[in-house]
Amino acid sequence: MSLRVTVNGANSFEVAKECVQKVKFRTDIPLDSNARTKDVGCTLEISGKILVATDGDPFDSTLQMGKWSMVPAEDAAAYRQVEVEIVSAGIVERKYSFPRAFVIDYKEDFSNSDGTGQFTIVIKQKKDKLDAIEIEGGYAGA
Repeated sequence: MSLRVTVNGANSFEVAKECVQKVKFRTDIPLDSNARTKDVGCTLEISGKILVATDGDPFDSTLQMGKWSMVPAEDAAAYRQVEVEIVSAGIVERKYSFPRAFVIDYKEDFSNSDGTGQFTIVIKQKKDKLDAIEIEGGYAGA
């Protein structure tokens, strides 16, 4: 299985496939709701390993996520287009497209015992653009 994460916009980047280990998609509604509500949100949680390039390439895609998480809300670069593809045996099982996503949480954990760091980024689609989210799947991948 391959998990592809692409972030487009200011300082576009693709998270290395070797780094991404887990993706969670959630539709969020308030827990105190007794009926379908208009107060809906959509969230992607992406986690994996922090692997710095050792072949002389100075680009570190996980570092780019950390930098994106610190962009102030007033800056247009805080909102970016995020695409996540889950590909298994050449078939795209799911493709999530969040055209106006922003970071709500980012963390990095390092340990002497593991030898590699771990990251978790949580992104959310801008609430007034929920209808622009696309969920696709079930077709041959590239």
